[in-house]
Amino acid sequence: MTMLSKPLENPAFIALRNRTVMSAMSRSFADAERCATDEMAAYYARRAAGGAGLILTEGTLIHASGDGWVNAPYIAEAKHADAWRKVVDAVHAEGGAIACQLWHMGRISHADFTGDAPVSSTNRAAAGVNRQNNKPYGEPRALEAHEMPTIYGYFADAAERALDAGFDAVELHMGHGYLPDQFMDGQVNDRTDQYGGSVENRCRFALELVEAVTARVPGSKVMARISPSRMMGGLYEWPDLDAMIAHLIPALSQLGLGALDVSCANSPYHETAGRMVRKIRPLFDGVIVAGASLSADEAEAELASGMVDAITWGRAFIANPDLVQKIEQGQELTPFDDAMRSTLV
Repeated sequence: MTMLSKPLENPAFIALRNRTVMSAMSRSFADAERCATDEMAAYYARRAAGGAGLILTEGTLIHASGDGWVNAPYIAEAKHADAWRKVVDAVHAEGGAIACQLWHMGRISHADFTGDAPVSSTNRAAAGVNRQNNKPYGEPRALEAHEMPTIYGYFADAAERALDAGFDAVELHMGHGYLPDQFMDGQVNDRTDQYGGSVENRCRFALELVEAVTARVPGSKVMARISPSRMMGGLYEWPDLDAMIAHLIPALSQLGLGALDVSCANSPYHETAGRMVRKIRPLFDGVIVAGASLSADEAEAELASGMVDAITWGRAFIANPDLVQKIEQGQELTPFDDAMRSTLV
């Protein structure tokens, strides 16, 4: 039995039939009411049938204030949760587990989607344009300290809806420059109150968020995606990186967070996420998942090192619904092509 095919049985997190994880990837196929569709159910079920141990859904919006993506699904209301049930049931019927990635885009959202100014840690606009409408990012409104519990409540409400709909777990998207990351990243966060400045203050939003969610749902069913190191026209990392990790990770562990998804956002693994997991592993008691760009042999070696508990793949799962079966049988993988984005196959 290979390391990848071994079941994952860690009391900190949900049990998985193997060590393979399909990463969250936005696909933009929700319906006009932002509900999951039959087509989406079939798409995710094919990956479960192909052997995926855990599927992380595409980013799923918790509230309209965090919207900046065409046809991204929501889980902000009961109708959204009800629509997700068919996806969950289809994945479970194929023996897989599925977690709903909970998403608030912060200043990366856009008034065209939210109907109002984006919210963030800062009032400085992000550089560049929103790829969904090709318009410059708008000037955000910095959240007031008294508004933080409302945002946490959106996440916690969504987590409850997701678990009630049958999801095995939820993932808090705290990476890739989205709202929680806008607090942790000192290159974005320019606050002078208790949510900015020091390492402890920059971690406060994320830690209070996890605390609020795990007060409502079991920590063993909660994971968080972080991306302290990634490529963005060159290496991009949190300022005070080691101090941030030294403060944030043990605190997340103490809060009972079940798993960490260390994501490098399509960057070379060993230059980004692979370096990070070696800093994080001694500080975190739960499950760690990472990988993204690794070959099957590299994934085996990374699992054998003990640095991670499961391996993530993203675009490889789009190109290969039967990715896990192909790896197990030593078959050549179909390379990803951008044209594959246009359909749910």
